[in-house]
Amino acid sequence: MTRVRTLIVDDSASMRAVLNRILSADPEIEVVGLAPEPNVARTLIKELNPDVITLDVEMPGMDGLSFLEKIMRLRPMPVVMCSTLTARGAEITIEALRLGAVDCVAKPSGNALDLVRDADMLCATVKSAARSSVRPISRSAGVDARSASELRGGGRDMVIAIGSSTGGVEALFTLLSALPLDCPPVLVVQHMPGAFTGSFAARLDRECGVRVVEAVDGTPIERGTVYIAPGGERHMQLAGGVHGRIKLRGGDPVSGHRPSVDVLFRSMAEIGPAAVGAILTGMGADGAEGLLAMRDAGARTFGQSKESCVVYGMPRAAFELGAVERELSLSGMAEAILGACRN
Repeated sequence: MTRVRTLIVDDSASMRAVLNRILSADPEIEVVGLAPEPNVARTLIKELNPDVITLDVEMPGMDGLSFLEKIMRLRPMPVVMCSTLTARGAEITIEALRLGAVDCVAKPSGNALDLVRDADMLCATVKSAARSSVRPISRSAGVDARSASELRGGGRDMVIAIGSSTGGVEALFTLLSALPLDCPPVLVVQHMPGAFTGSFAARLDRECGVRVVEAVDGTPIERGTVYIAPGGERHMQLAGGVHGRIKLRGGDPVSGHRPSVDVLFRSMAEIGPAAVGAILTGMGADGAEGLLAMRDAGARTFGQSKESCVVYGMPRAAFELGAVERELSLSGMAEAILGACRN
């Protein structure tokens, strides 16, 4: 078995030790180096050629974002950002994911139970990152005025649901930027720590033409609005049909996640042909069974193509289950979704 050779970059000696202990305990991971700051890390990257880097978001001197930008420009490779659960940490982490980081994890902290959970997530994320497809940085061009005008007036009684995980931040920026201002309501589950989803929604809202908000329980859904499921403690559902409301409910994780894409998609199946579902890049199988329920109920369903995914996990699971009507590159996803709404 080939182990995932990992370089840890963090300015805190104690955190380097914690990350080293967690990752070294996994038989599928080998920690090949520890770096206290980017200049040391740059030398170790050349010497050790690691498969994955874990990178501290906030560091003195050259910060994590500047170093990440250099990595992705000069020597693209899988990078997992380790962030503190703070507002500043969330903003920086979202920008890191846009710059090309594969995923983000919260720095291990808290009680013994939390530490075990964080450790499991860290190891799973590092191993997933090693299998990811690192891509050049791309920026969304958005939808032009002519296209937006042509799309207005279609699909007035439709609702769109999207699920994504690893690699989903940049995918969502690309997809949502291509939606016209009066698109049908869009409900999104992106696997992300709860402390980050508010900042993620605000960042999308600033950069996309459509309105983007973090979902609030009981909110009526409206055209031209995207609702991002809050991370952490509750699942998001559509309740009350095409003119219904957001429902946030508690419950155990489903398909390993809370919020779960499967839970959202199953609620969308209740409106049958009035729904459109899309499953984007991500590891695991969350969303596959829910998307199948949507398709069986008459909804249109799409999956992101392997070639355009950072991690072809969730779309693959859905495709193999028969839940995906059509696979598409990310660049063609918005047009297909909107076409399904018009028709």
